Amino acid sequence: MAEAVVTDVGCSDVNTVVNSTTNAMAYLQDDIKNDSEAIPALSLGDLDITTDEFILDEVDIHIQANLEDDLVKEALKTGVDLRQYSKQVETELQHIEQASIKDYIKESQNIASLHNQITACDSILERMEEMLSGFQSDLSSISSEIQTLQQQSVSMSVRLKNRQAVRSHLSQLVDELVVPGAMISVILESPVTEQEFLEQLHELNNKINFAKELSFRETLACSDIQDIVDRLKIKAVTKIREFILQKIYSFRKPMTNYQIPQNTLLKYRFFYQFLLANERQVAKEIRDEYVDTMSKIYYSYFKSYSGRLLKVQYEEVADKDDLMGVEDTAKKGFFSKPSLKSRNTIFTLGQRGAVLSPVELEGPILVPHTAQRGDCRYPYETLFRSQHYALLDNGCREFLFLSDFFMVAGNSALDLFNCIMGKTLSMFLKSMSTYVSDCYDSIAIFLCIHIILRFRAITAKRNIPALDKYWEAVLELLWPRFEMILELNIQSIRNTDPQKLGLLDTRPHYITRRYAEFSSAIVSINQTFPNERTNTLLGQLQVEVENFVLKMAAEFPSRKDQLIFLINNYDMMLNVLTEFIEEILSPPFGGMIAFVKESEALMEKGQLDRLKNDEARITQLVRGFSSTWKQSVEALSQDVMRSFTNFKNGTGIIQGALTQLIQYYHGFHKVLSQPTFRSLAVRSELINLHHLMVEVKKHKPNF
Repeated sequence: MAEAVVTDVGCSDVNTVVNSTTNAMAYLQDDIKNDSEAIPALSLGDLDITTDEFILDEVDIHIQANLEDDLVKEALKTGVDLRQYSKQVETELQHIEQASIKDYIKESQNIASLHNQITACDSILERMEEMLSGFQSDLSSISSEIQTLQQQSVSMSVRLKNRQAVRSHLSQLVDELVVPGAMISVILESPVTEQEFLEQLHELNNKINFAKELSFRETLACSDIQDIVDRLKIKAVTKIREFILQKIYSFRKPMTNYQIPQNTLLKYRFFYQFLLANERQVAKEIRDEYVDTMSKIYYSYFKSYSGRLLKVQYEEVADKDDLMGVEDTAKKGFFSKPSLKSRNTIFTLGQRGAVLSPVELEGPILVPHTAQRGDCRYPYETLFRSQHYALLDNGCREFLFLSDFFMVAGNSALDLFNCIMGKTLSMFLKSMSTYVSDCYDSIAIFLCIHIILRFRAITAKRNIPALDKYWEAVLELLWPRFEMILELNIQSIRNTDPQKLGLLDTRPHYITRRYAEFSSAIVSINQTFPNERTNTLLGQLQVEVENFVLKMAAEFPSRKDQLIFLINNYDMMLNVLTEFIEEILSPPFGGMIAFVKESEALMEKGQLDRLKNDEARITQLVRGFSSTWKQSVEALSQDVMRSFTNFKNGTGIIQGALTQLIQYYHGFHKVLSQPTFRSLAVRSELINLHHLMVEVKKHKPNF
């Protein structure tokens, strides 16, 4: 566009110049024509060598230079007249000049036009140069502006980042400082049981903590919301306090299942956390109120329950005269209380050992009024199990509640638990101490010891240490009493005088019968938690019984009667062979035997499904038996043969033990064939019963 404009302007200027040039050239031509006619000769100026102004020295130089010229040399060789030749040359030069002038005049219009065009182009180029210079200056200014803009952009970017960083902090600060109207309305008006109240309470707690943090930094904006936050905190604390205290007071209502309000409190455990963080005095009030309330509830409940349990205990209990060495027909004074119908029952385990089975041990507790209506009576160990299982169940639940709701752990949790349960536990220990101090039923005491040992294992498995000290205190009461009763029995046998027992009889003596039954009972109970003190006392008891049997045999006049008496009494003792067999089978096969007994008991009740999750246990039993049974049987045989010098007697015991083992393994097969375990893959690893029997026959005695 610019080029077109420049061209148009240039053309108009050129036309104007050409017209003026044409007129000037025409005028020159007329002048030249007239001058040529008037002027006869040319004026050579400096070329005229005839002038006086010519310098001779220079002439010599020119002459010398001209002599070197080829044309001059040629002319001198040919003898040309230089003057004539010079004039000729001058004439030719004049003609050439005239021709040149004519040619110039002829081309004058074109030359003038060219001159004008060149002049026009120069002006155009000059303007273009000016324009380009303007463009260059504009570009340089634009470049500087771009650099300025770039610097401004970098500066603005830095300021933007700084402002965004400040904005993020300020926005968070503002968000934390602002107390929305929804929070105020919910805290003031909504019930504490609403989920919305709990959510806003969390937000309020965050704002309270944030306000505390700002106050440490002395932030002025904190003072703007402090009053509102404090009022909301007071309102929230008041509502929470009323709610929790109402739940605690509901525990005190008669016939209340306090576990229900406890579960409700656990849903709102954050309430106590809020109080603990913002109003410790109120939190302490609630904690103290809970401790006082639950302490009284547990004490009242267990005191009443223990008293009612004692009403369903057997009326006939052992006393200080119910010892092994005391004769059933021993005469007593007129005012002495009646003895047991049969003193032998206190030395026999019978069905009393069932209280240690897993089914009975963790079974439902006894309901005293139901037992009274049914006129049922129970031995002391059954009442002891029911009482302490209730304690274990409630104690574990209470400890978990305290740890969760009051957010305590370690020694703090134990101290809080003792504040609640301490009075109840002291009452238990006092009551037990009173009963044990007058108890002479050694089997009952020993069963109670093993009940405590099992309950202690249960609490350890549940990771509840709250009752550990109580278990130890109970054992410290029971063990000395059990040892004392055993020592009394040992002393009673030692003090028995065969000569004062009246008529001699070759049949088994009652002391032998009591010892056999008692030792069998203690050994069977002691299998799971063996105790060296018990074994030592049983060894002492055995020595005294053997001495007594020998002294009694010496009272018979004939050797035959002595041998008959010894055979009958030792045979009575050997009736405990079954218990001995169970004892020697227990170390290598005790796990399988316990599983079979437990499964058979559940099968009778139709509750075998309770063991369906014991796949790992069953797998371990099957593979353990398959890999070690041969070595275990061989070790058992060697141990029996070393223990019994009579080869026939030893092999008989071995055969009895192996027969019992086959019966147990057959029972194991039978249990695993039930629908509950039929899908277990490990059943394919069971040893064939026929193969087991073939291996057992290898230990058959040969005479």
